[in-house]
Formats: sequence, structure tokens, C-alpha cells
Amino acid sequence: MLPRETNRVKKTAVIGSGFSGLSAACFLAKRGHKVTVLEKNATTGGRARAFGECGFTFDMGPSWYWMPDTFEHFFAQFNKRPEDFYQLVRLDPGFQMIFGKGDFLQVPASMDGIMELFESIEKGSATKLKKFLAEGKFKYETGMRELVYKPAFSWLEFANRKVISGAARFQLLSSMRRHVRDHFKNERLIALLEFPVLFLGATAKEIPALYSLMNYAALSLGTWYPAGGMTEIIKAMESVALSLNVSVVTGCEVNSIYVRDKSAVTLTTVKGVYTTDGVIATGDYHHTEQTLLEEANRNYPKSYWDKKTFAPSCLIFYVGVNKKIKKLIHHNLFFDTSLDHHASEIYTTPKWPTDPLFYVCCPSKTDSTVAPEGMENLFLLMPIAPGLEDTEAIREHYFQVMISRMELLCEESIMPDIIYKKSYCVNDFVSDYHAFKGNAYGLANTLRQTAVLKPKLRNKKVKNLFYAGHLTVPGPGVPPAIISGEIAATQLSKYLNDRR
Repeated sequence: MLPRETNRVKKTAVIGSGFSGLSAACFLAKRGHKVTVLEKNATTGGRARAFGECGFTFDMGPSWYWMPDTFEHFFAQFNKRPEDFYQLVRLDPGFQMIFGKGDFLQVPASMDGIMELFESIEKGSATKLKKFLAEGKFKYETGMRELVYKPAFSWLEFANRKVISGAARFQLLSSMRRHVRDHFKNERLIALLEFPVLFLGATAKEIPALYSLMNYAALSLGTWYPAGGMTEIIKAMESVALSLNVSVVTGCEVNSIYVRDKSAVTLTTVKGVYTTDGVIATGDYHHTEQTLLEEANRNYPKSYWDKKTFAPSCLIFYVGVNKKIKKLIHHNLFFDTSLDHHASEIYTTPKWPTDPLFYVCCPSKTDSTVAPEGMENLFLLMPIAPGLEDTEAIREHYFQVMISRMELLCEESIMPDIIYKKSYCVNDFVSDYHAFKGNAYGLANTLRQTAVLKPKLRNKKVKNLFYAGHLTVPGPGVPPAIISGEIAATQLSKYLNDRR
């Protein structure tokens, strides 16, 4: 056994500098640890990195700023506010869904405007929406207070009066699809309410109705944008970390975790060996287990991961256009084909989609700093099954598909005005993040992969090794990643304090 030490400041290491990694680092440092963040890539941010080319600044990953209270909670723990670091803009319209030529459904920022929109499409739906969102508000507020900040080591963590008394209202055993269709009949309204669960990595048929909380977050709390892009959040979190004397080392991939007496004691990296009293691994959980740890120290065998339901990967294009595109707004969802058919080609019979839906972010509609004057910054994303063959020819085929659909539905040419283009897909997720099967969003939030049923936040064999990020609790998405880092830091600190 390792000797107990009482006076020495504990040295802790965080693998990865994405949202969960920087969150974990900040909370560890706040608790008095000497923290080193080891980042594989040349810049911090993980999947939320950014890059600039030809006068354009592209966010590489997340583009939706939802659940603003989560960001407020994080910064408040360090006596800061988001506005101390970046300016938030509430988008109005929040987003639009494009169902066909001339069929654009824009979602207003105000609740009165949303109610009017629903009522104009389906008579009586405004009243139903009030009830639907009230249910979502209960799930959201109760979930944020009582559920998501738990480490999920045991179901007993959730056995308090508020959770038990409201269990039926969480609707864990009902699907999101059934819940939405119990309230609304119009297919466009159904699509509007079902689409947020795509960020959770499964179809509405597979996701519990608990996640109508996402509708409350999207419609009631609003869709926001941090001026300068999502990378501004990373810069802000890194600023907090540096103010707490966290050391951030980039270009420093971890190659192995050495374990002695059931404790991680050193990390071997491309820049040398780091000694540590505790580790939080926020990179790909599968990679950490299968590559960085010896078999005897892993939580799960390879077969465990092969049986898990993963959220999609995606094909992304970063595009600079030498003109303005009139019919686009900041967030655009091209839903002019069948969602069910596309989803089946992700989850049921995995293959490249025959007639895909896709998403286009155009932040230059809101932010003049991300593109040269008179130009557009486009981020095109098409969800696909993880693990697919990824070639340049396939990427280019789907680029032509998406641009052609955009030209048709926006009723103007785009291709001749493209002056910059870069693609990102399965192979890049593997190369940059060691993402299992090139997944983009982690595990699907199905009922069988919720809370205690997710990969554990702590290593059962290595006592001072914990995990954070979108492959453990609470799940995929930017706010859950930030929360995950806080939970992991709390648990590691508790373990190290208990050893004194």
C-alpha cells in the first residue's frame, strides 16, 4: 500500500482540455490541488476547437448554446459570470426548419411568438404546448437539482423524496415519440419537438420522454450565441483555470498510465513522465481503457464497447462563401426528407444515407467577426452511423448533395461562390480524439444507457482514476460535459481527502 501523506499538496492530472477537462481542472484547483492538464492536440478545446483560414473563423464542433444556467452555474463557482468573458446574444429566430421550397418554419425567441406559431399551424396547439412545456420544465428543474450532478454509482443516490414523488412525471418508460404525438398531430410541429433529441444520439422512438426537458431548454430558455463563437467559452474556462494556477500542456499526448498498488502513479507522454496522486481522464473512455491501461486495470473488456449503442458520427464541412445567402439564418435544419429513413440508416442498418437530412450553421448572420465583410461562414453537418468507411470520394459526393439541396431550397446559387472548403469526418474523429468508431457525440442516451447504466465515472480497479466526458454521466452535450468534469473532480478530491 502507498503511505498516507498529510501535508503535501496533491498533484492531479487531467487528460484532455475539452469542456469536461477544463471543468475538472478548475474544480480540482479550487479544492487545493496542483493540477496539470495534458492535451494531445496543439490547442485547447477538444472537440470545441476553432481554426481560421482566409479571413474566416470556424468553430470545429459544438455550435448550439442551450441551457445557459449551466454555464452560469459553472462560472459562479469561481465568482465569475459568463459576461465577464464573452457577450451572449439571444437568437431571434432561434432556429429554422426547412421542409421544402418556400416552406421555412422559423421559431421565434419569445414565448408569445412561439404560441402564435403553433396555433397558426394546428388549432388548439398553443394550449397543448403550455402543458407540454410545463411538464418539460418540471423535468428540467428537478433533473438539474436532483439528478444530473450525481456520480451515478448507485440507484440509491436518486432515492430522495422529490425524485420518488415525481418519478411518474419523468416518464422514463414512455418514448419521446409517443409523448410528442400524444400532444400534437401536425408533422411539422412534431419534427420541431423531436429534433432536439438528435443531440442525445438516438431517435425519438428510443429516447425516454424524460428528454422533453430539452424542449423546455430550447424553447423557454432560448437559443444563444457567444460573440466570437463557441471557442470563447473554452477561452473563458481556460482563463479561470490559469487564474487558479492550473498548468496546461498542449501537444502532449498521454501514451500510458502506470498503476502501482491499485493507484495511478505516473503518466507517460510524448513530452516526458508526469507523476500524479490522481487522474481524471476526459478523452475517449474506450481509448483510455483499451490503450492507456493494462488489461488488469480496465473497467470493461473490448466486448462491452462493441455492444453499446453509440450516438452518430457526422460528416462536417467548413465552408467560406464569397457572398451573403439570403434565406439562411444562424441555425438551419434541412428536414425536407424523411427523418425516420435517415435514422434507420444510422441505427438499424448502418450505412451512408441515401437521402440525408442535414444542418447548416451560419454564424456570420449574427457575428461579423467570423467572416470577411459581405461573406458567409458555413458549417454543414450530416449525421451518419459511426464506423463507416470514410473516403474523400464519399465526402465529396455528400458535399455535392448538401450544396445542391441548399441551392434548390434557398433558391440561389452557392457553389460558384465557395472560396474555402474543409471536410471533417470519421477518420478525423479517430485521428484527433481517438474516438471509438469515429463517434462524434458519445453514447446514445437510451433508457438502457442512462445514469447508473452508463460507463462508470470511477475506475473500479484503479482507486484514484476517474473519468469525465460524453461517454460517462451525465451524457452527451456541452452542458453535460461541463457537469461531468465537476462531478469527477468532486469524487477524486473526496477520495484523496479520505486517504489523509
